[in-house]
Amino acid sequence: MVAVRRWTVKRWGITIPFFDRTMAESKELVAELPGLGYTDAWSAEVSGTDGFVPLALAADWAPELRLGSAIIPVSTRGPGLLAMSAATLADLAPGRFVLGIGASSPVIVERWNAGEFVKPYGRTRDTLRFLKQALAGEKVTEKYETFEVRGFRLDRAPKVQPKIVLAALRPRMLRLAAEEADGAITNWLSPQDVGKVRAELGAGTELIARLFVCVSEDAEKVRRLGKRMLAAYLTVPVYAAFHEWLGRGEVLRPMHEAWAAGDRQGALDVIPDEVVDALIVHGDAATCRARVQEYVDNGLTTPVLAPIAMGDVPIPEAVRALAPAASAAFPASAAP
Repeated sequence: MVAVRRWTVKRWGITIPFFDRTMAESKELVAELPGLGYTDAWSAEVSGTDGFVPLALAADWAPELRLGSAIIPVSTRGPGLLAMSAATLADLAPGRFVLGIGASSPVIVERWNAGEFVKPYGRTRDTLRFLKQALAGEKVTEKYETFEVRGFRLDRAPKVQPKIVLAALRPRMLRLAAEEADGAITNWLSPQDVGKVRAELGAGTELIARLFVCVSEDAEKVRRLGKRMLAAYLTVPVYAAFHEWLGRGEVLRPMHEAWAAGDRQGALDVIPDEVVDALIVHGDAATCRARVQEYVDNGLTTPVLAPIAMGDVPIPEAVRALAPAASAAFPASAAP
């Protein structure tokens, strides 16, 4: 007998732009998202599109969606410019824009943007405090620990002040998100990891996570791709520390040692399949939706799906198959 678990997801997000197309090529699929049951669209900012323009376009193409940045680095823009960009989006999508900010990484801040990755916790905290004042329309003259602002005021403060959420991977930043922000964004975790993150964040704070999803039943193919993705991310110091905290320090140690020795292929080879299966959602669409439900059951508020192109299932097909509307033909989370 099959016991059908009730579909409990209130928010169901998607990452834009999609992996297989530019934002300019995405208008029709973005416009389709609300009808499919998606509630949110979240951008990112690494080395592709910036974090704001895709949301500005989506504000017009799909006015029902909540729009969020996951994330904008706090050290690649000055505080005033960040406030101006956020105010512009808040004006385009009043009450529907969520500003996600975070420390980012030394590679993005220093190597790619000629900035300084110094005191990442302090810089994120200070930027959060500045933005809360600036986006409320206040004139800000303040000497923070990591920067100083003198006499900044937005010419046009947003009528609806946007919520601000923080990228947070470990207890100190999670507690800051709970105490001073409107939520936390995390990344690269399993459903079982959510409980540990939630315990630090507390019960009443929104927890958002980007979940990489491969709609494919070719597990070996997914694992080969997944190991490349994991090696690229989990060797970054902040993610290495995150997974040490989550309890994967020993199982990932061979990967870190091979990577540090310059043996990139060797680093991929020693990542256990079980780690890929824990951190990447894969299988047919029904299995993927059920897996996302596990995250929600364990305390995730807002899953943000990032469908990965595998060649066998085109991205538009995956977006539609993963949508809440598709669950009508499938008991969203079924267990024996």
